Amino acid sequence: MSQAEKPKDERRGFLKVLGIGTAAAVVADSALAQRADSVPGAEARKENPAQRVAARYNPNSPDVQAFYRTNRY
Repeated sequence: MSQAEKPKDERRGFLKVLGIGTAAAVVADSALAQRADSVPGAEARKENPAQRVAARYNPNSPDVQAFYRTNRY
């Protein structure tokens, strides 16, 4: 085999492994998502969008106040 063909073959092998890994990750992710939805009580743990936002953002927290203080223009 010549030196000119070797990098092509290595690239193809890498791309094959990358494609197989991506496909495996997608399959595993969908399987885990289905399993999480089938857990009893999963409906009770789901939050509505207002609860999710309220839990993450507190405008009076020290880190948010520090951000506002350092980024005033």
